Amino acid sequence: MTPPERRTRGRTSRSRLRALDAYLCRCERALLERQEGAWREAAFLDVGFGEHPWTTLESAEAFRELNPSLPVIGVEADEGRAAAAASHEDALTRFRHGGFDWAGSAGQPVRLVRAMNILRQYRPEDVEQAHAELGRALLPGGLVVEGSTDVRGGITVAYLLRRTPEGLTREALLFHTDFHQGFAPLLFRDWLPRDLRRRVQPDEPIHAFFAAWTEAWTQARQHGAWEPKSAFRDSALRLAESTGAVSAEPWLLEHGYLRWQPPGGVPRPTTLSPPI
Repeated sequence: MTPPERRTRGRTSRSRLRALDAYLCRCERALLERQEGAWREAAFLDVGFGEHPWTTLESAEAFRELNPSLPVIGVEADEGRAAAAASHEDALTRFRHGGFDWAGSAGQPVRLVRAMNILRQYRPEDVEQAHAELGRALLPGGLVVEGSTDVRGGITVAYLLRRTPEGLTREALLFHTDFHQGFAPLLFRDWLPRDLRRRVQPDEPIHAFFAAWTEAWTQARQHGAWEPKSAFRDSALRLAESTGAVSAEPWLLEHGYLRWQPPGGVPRPTTLSPPI
């Protein structure tokens, strides 16, 4: 079991997760729209919404453009915050006091779980069990999104974890920038998920990925792609060609998203002990 859910600062600002909402509406549309059988009641579960439920409500609005009857449940470990959020409830939107395993214990089928800016406070060795608890109530094909953003939501890195017949798989790592800090691959390093954040060091798979991306970025700039958006797009296309593990979908690259989806899933760190 993971340690008890810890109280976060809870200072999630409005629009902080808008870029993630846009990605999900574009790339997980079928998952959000699905209605047959158990999927009709399957909820979007937002875990750890913070002091105010703004991001949960914003996501509910965005996702219901695709599925007007989508159930949305915001879950918060702080009982006072959960109680205060109840004033925003309606027929399809609920707020509950609970933690990572709330849906599993409540028997609520779930299609999508989001847990952003939560696990940064945990030990790296706690991450995999937390993921398992977050994904316990997912229907087959459902998705857990877990990661971090900067305060304004202009930089995002998140795991995309898919429920498959083999269990919860580390399908991809999603990066996004709105270019407010320019662009270089290592800009994302401090926003990596908890178990990867200090593993960008030799002999680690995430280090090899960043080394390849940095080389692609350097080549892009050498060929005239100095403007941040151009350098991002060009480096992503070079990385897609050289690795076969990065999506070259134009919409993603034009809007500052890079999805790393290596064969076999995102590699685990070679060790979870503290780096020397």
